[in-house]
Amino acid sequence: MYSVKEVAKLLDLTEHTVRFYTNIGLVPNLQRDKNNKRIFNEESINWLRGAKKLKKCGMSVEDIKKYVDLSLEGHPTIEERYEMILKQKEVVLAQLEEMKLMAEYITNKEKHYRDIKDQVIPDDTNPAHWQNDKNESSSCSSEKEKMPISH
Repeated sequence: MYSVKEVAKLLDLTEHTVRFYTNIGLVPNLQRDKNNKRIFNEESINWLRGAKKLKKCGMSVEDIKKYVDLSLEGHPTIEERYEMILKQKEVVLAQLEEMKLMAEYITNKEKHYRDIKDQVIPDDTNPAHWQNDKNESSSCSSEKEKMPISH
């Protein structure tokens, strides 16, 4: 059996988060000791692990609670849980695409600064000296982006 402090350390969560997750019902059948302090067994730790992973995937605490409740209902809720996971997968994949664009942007920006530093191109990073069409042709811009990139 583990205490809140031990579980928080084990799962790299704050003690506050562990308490919050247990208070809102993300850990079904949570046990308590004679002093009414939360105690965790492997099953309760697994519920927290699952909640942590879903939260890292961007799922709201409310949706995680719904997922936990559906899980407790068992097999008849497989389709609904599947739909929840599918919806979250779409969110995560959209975030991944956004991160790819950000990585492309910052890579181009780093190259642009390296070229300035290596005196391959002049320093054109001061917005006061930009021309209206310059941002679109800059080496820092990406064809995929909808707006010009500022240096």
